[in-house]
Amino acid sequence: MPKCDFRGVIENSPFVERSLKSMYPGTDEAELPARLEALAQMSPSAEEIRSEIRETEDEEALALRMREVRRRILVTLAARDATGLGGYPEVVRVMTELAEETIQAAVRCQTRLLAERFGVPMSEDGVPQDLLVVGMGKLGGAELNVSSDIDLIFLYDCDGETRPTEEFPARRSLSNREFFERVARRVIPMLSDIRGCGFVFRVDMRLRPNGTSGPMVCSSGMLEEYLYTQGRDWERFAWLKGRIVSEPVFATPDAYKSQCASIESLVRPFVYRKYVDFSAISSLAALHDMIRAETIRRELKHQGQGVNVKLGSGGIRNIEFIAQTFQVIRGGRDPLLRSHSTLQTLGYLADRGALTASVAERLKRSYVMLRNLEHAIQYVDDQQTQLWPTDPAARHRVAMLYGEEESALDAKLQEVREFVRTTFDSIFHAQEQTEESASDWPEGWTAGLPDTEKPLAAKIASLGYQDSDSLAARVLALMSSRNIGRSNGALERMASVLKQVFEHCTEWARFDTSTVSSDEELDRCLGLLEVIAGRPTYVALLYQYPDMLKRVGRVLASSRWAADYLKEHPIILDELMDQRVEEFSDDTPADWSAWADRLRTELRAASDDQERQLNLIRDAHHGAVFRLLMADLDRRLSTVRLADQLSALADAVIEVVLELAWNSLSRKFEGDPKFAVIAYGKLGGKELGYASDLDLIYLYDDDRMDSDMVYTRLVRRMMNWLTMQTSSGRLFEVDLRLRPNGADGLVVSSFDSWQKYERNEDGKGAWTWELQALTRARFCAGDPSIGEKFEAERKRILQSPRNRAELASEVISMRQRMLDGHKNPTELFDIKHDRGGMVDIEFAVQYLVLAYSKDFPELVGNLGNIHLLAIAADAGLISKDLARDCSEAYRKYRAIQREVRLAQGDGPVRVDPARVEGEIASVNQLWNDVIGAAAQTGEEAHHAAS
Repeated sequence: MPKCDFRGVIENSPFVERSLKSMYPGTDEAELPARLEALAQMSPSAEEIRSEIRETEDEEALALRMREVRRRILVTLAARDATGLGGYPEVVRVMTELAEETIQAAVRCQTRLLAERFGVPMSEDGVPQDLLVVGMGKLGGAELNVSSDIDLIFLYDCDGETRPTEEFPARRSLSNREFFERVARRVIPMLSDIRGCGFVFRVDMRLRPNGTSGPMVCSSGMLEEYLYTQGRDWERFAWLKGRIVSEPVFATPDAYKSQCASIESLVRPFVYRKYVDFSAISSLAALHDMIRAETIRRELKHQGQGVNVKLGSGGIRNIEFIAQTFQVIRGGRDPLLRSHSTLQTLGYLADRGALTASVAERLKRSYVMLRNLEHAIQYVDDQQTQLWPTDPAARHRVAMLYGEEESALDAKLQEVREFVRTTFDSIFHAQEQTEESASDWPEGWTAGLPDTEKPLAAKIASLGYQDSDSLAARVLALMSSRNIGRSNGALERMASVLKQVFEHCTEWARFDTSTVSSDEELDRCLGLLEVIAGRPTYVALLYQYPDMLKRVGRVLASSRWAADYLKEHPIILDELMDQRVEEFSDDTPADWSAWADRLRTELRAASDDQERQLNLIRDAHHGAVFRLLMADLDRRLSTVRLADQLSALADAVIEVVLELAWNSLSRKFEGDPKFAVIAYGKLGGKELGYASDLDLIYLYDDDRMDSDMVYTRLVRRMMNWLTMQTSSGRLFEVDLRLRPNGADGLVVSSFDSWQKYERNEDGKGAWTWELQALTRARFCAGDPSIGEKFEAERKRILQSPRNRAELASEVISMRQRMLDGHKNPTELFDIKHDRGGMVDIEFAVQYLVLAYSKDFPELVGNLGNIHLLAIAADAGLISKDLARDCSEAYRKYRAIQREVRLAQGDGPVRVDPARVEGEIASVNQLWNDVIGAAAQTGEEAHHAAS
């Protein structure tokens, strides 16, 4: 069905019909559609509203004018929306602007009238004070509907009393509180009383501190005391939308801005905790249950009359609660999630991975559909109702104003409500707690009582765990720890999580990726709970989400390294709620630019708190690594692609740290630094592992005075920020020994001095092992033009002519030193350091690059060992079969390394030699064919010459 025409709007909206007849008395009914069409030609604007209602300062005339403007705007919006000229964004914008302009006009009028009698309210130091009107709910979110009431809270900043001024030479005085209370008691009826052609807005004050029993107006001091001594959880959610909608009357713009900032500085930490706050979920769910119960009560009262599209299951309120849940949980860490707009928040949640992009987009469409239906319902008779009616005639009217056949609209509504309900339940399924098997757990153990140790040990033994006495003592020590909040709620949540852990560890240890026994899995789980015991928000997460606890159990069972990483950085538990946790696969580009841009936004929001910035970087990096770890454990990332991702992530972190460090220097040059970070080793070769060190050197190409001093300070700041241990851990260990002259060299070099050192034209420069390292070097952050110069010079140096026999001898000597430094006293094979292992492959490839790239320049590319072996085979330097076998060996070694490191943590990776017997033979042949043969040829030449 197409959108309504103007006649259809009048026929289906008694409110529009009544209003038109009142606005144009004596007009023939046949002419009303033309009148309505004329009204609907332009969308009302804030400027238009302001100019109309501020034509008069007379109290009564202003009150009547505001009501007339409101009536005309509602008629205009109904016509534009129903006929397709307007839509949801316009409706909520105009209604919000109408509320703001009328509130400001009413406050201005009543404030000035009272000032004529009592003077201007002042702080103790003589700064004029203004009434601060906070819009809550949909007014605060700039989402006001066409027949909504407005939730207001009246505040002021400083106590004091009124004083006479030149403009207001009053003789009497009042306290600021009494003055603003009188203003508020006049503003409310000026907006909500029915007079003339109706009302402007119904005003609801129940959200103020202490509700209907609280004072009408609060100072900032009173608000602070209330929020932090009596503020309830549901008030945190209410204040999410809080926004000051008034304007200055007496104060200067700067002073008024300061007064607003004073209020905002109190509210922000009350609403948003410093870190993730999963404990808010139960409070929000409880609040929703209360509202749902009230909705059911109302629907029973009006049974059979219709579906509540706002408060009913799958309705508008469900979507708003989804957005608010994640805002309260994550808004303390992510300033972008502090938006007042529901639609904007849903978009941010998709960007942040709290919702998938498809779910967020569908929620946004559902929200707009439900809000449009709500508006159509209210256009009928300007009633504050959200019921999609069952009465056929009433339903027809609403459907006509919405622009859809009744049956089609009803089907669409059912589909939307079902989707919203399902999505909501997936988030709040925490309330559907699994059945407690508490009957056979001894009484008193949750309080840590010593006399429960024996019965608790018996219960633990019955579940099949070894050393039940020690486990019972460990559990009681945890439950009696001061770290756990002593409230019943905190103890109950920890006890519930512990019971689930004990009852399911055996099951978790049987996951297909598990590497542990049930006892080892239990030890890891208890270790994590002991770490997070003092952080009730994480215990709340595992309590509220049994499926999340199962996922944690799977991670702990899969990897000792992952278990240790979770214990070291429990904040990454938040990543398990990230819908992007399963986004990585071998097809995912190694591009972290969008991630880095989001991090930069968060860092700018914390620009006044350097410690916070350092923690933000660490938390973001740890979270990203954990997402890669989850993909690794799920076998969605190959070893090679995992290394690519970890290396690209490290590049992004270094770039962000470089920018942050440069901006923090008190003495620096204008513009961007002429500076580059060069990666060597595993990062240079894009083979980074989870806990790999970074081998870096720093170069600058800047001939301005004091360049060496400026860039030395930059490097020291970067090194500090990369390696510093903060409350969120550290980023990387950084090794600078590959810089010119090693540990004795400068921390940063000019490009020219690095170039001179690497060319070694005076015999005092780079050693052969440094040239080997150069084969795996690359630009990773900073000025790309320096990166280009570095790469050009790297290629030139690698392609320099060399005596292959001498080169082979030096490589053999370096290899022996490495063997001497990594003794293997076991009968197992060290896949990295033993002969026939990874280092032999790497040294052989490095030799091929240094010895033959002059003749075969394609070898110069930093393409990784596997690709370079293939290039060497194509050039005829080694056989294709040998290149293939050694490539497979290298892949296998890296896979084993990954497997062992995940299972056992850091340390040498050693396996039964029989497992890699064929690989060892292939690598030994590569060594002998490439380096051994060259060295032998050199020795023969030497003997012949002598």
